[in-house]
Amino acid sequence: MAITTKDIAKMANVSQSTVSRCLNDSPMISEKTKKKVLKIAQEHGFQFNAHARSLSANRTYTIGVILPKSLFDFEGEVHFRSWQNELIESLERMEFDVIVSFFENRFTKQNNIKRLIAAKKVDGLIILEPALDDETITILEETDVPFIFCKYIPPFYKTRDVDFVCVDQFKGGYIATNHLIKQGHKNIMCISANRIGGEFGLRTEGFKAALHDSNLQYSDKMLFYGDTTFESGYRVIKDNVEMLRNITAIFAQNDLMALGSILALKESGINVPKEIAVIGFDDIELCTFYKPYLTTIHQPTKEIAALTCKRLIEKLNATESTPKQKLEISPTLVIRESCGINF
Repeated sequence: MAITTKDIAKMANVSQSTVSRCLNDSPMISEKTKKKVLKIAQEHGFQFNAHARSLSANRTYTIGVILPKSLFDFEGEVHFRSWQNELIESLERMEFDVIVSFFENRFTKQNNIKRLIAAKKVDGLIILEPALDDETITILEETDVPFIFCKYIPPFYKTRDVDFVCVDQFKGGYIATNHLIKQGHKNIMCISANRIGGEFGLRTEGFKAALHDSNLQYSDKMLFYGDTTFESGYRVIKDNVEMLRNITAIFAQNDLMALGSILALKESGINVPKEIAVIGFDDIELCTFYKPYLTTIHQPTKEIAALTCKRLIEKLNATESTPKQKLEISPTLVIRESCGINF
């Protein structure tokens, strides 16, 4: 039986991609590892397939990660840092290099997805930008470069067949609201945001559904809008102090707005959580920087990053077209101090 690169990888105690790189004299691999792998290949009579080798040589072993424009903002940087880190870590474990870019060059306005594909700089793309134009979508559909959407459900998923791995945002909104209801809260303020990507709209729908299932009436007067920043959460509370008399809990749809709300409540002489409970969404590091520690909805970034990378590599190695995967991963409740710890 002829030896394969998989056999060599096992004997050399390296990954199959490392074996391929060694056989193609990739500069990414140390000379020591190359000698070890080549020696095993020669000793076991490994037959080089010139056609397969030429195809393999076209691999860059590099994946492009397209981040959203909102990363330029402080709140975006706080939120997306963990997503970026988890994706890079997952890809590096698979021995792929990473090019991190944005959909559009801030200065030249050049389409970076189009550039990376045209220049053959990447073997695949992971896209976290929710707002792509029709031209870019067409380019992606016509390219041989595999791609997958991460975190956001692409808005066109109902009309175009694409792969994505994301958080079940509706369920997250439901879990947050249901937690407050279980604690006995019936008058709940919800602070949402108008942002591209649809996640805040889905969280609001989850909020409404939890109220409905508990026979609680929803009113538009319960819903307020910030812009995802700490300052906007603070301002919503400051601008609506009078109505807080009838409020016993607040669901802020991201952690920064929740933290801003808590500060405004404190300045207004309102105790959190004794007088008003507050729950956030995302589980960023800042949740445990200030008292009371923030109860929130945790987005499973590590799991989503791993599943996204695994699926992309499957697409990269597939010899024929496979059915698209559409995965929504459930978030979880993290109970801390801002809602009280008993329920």
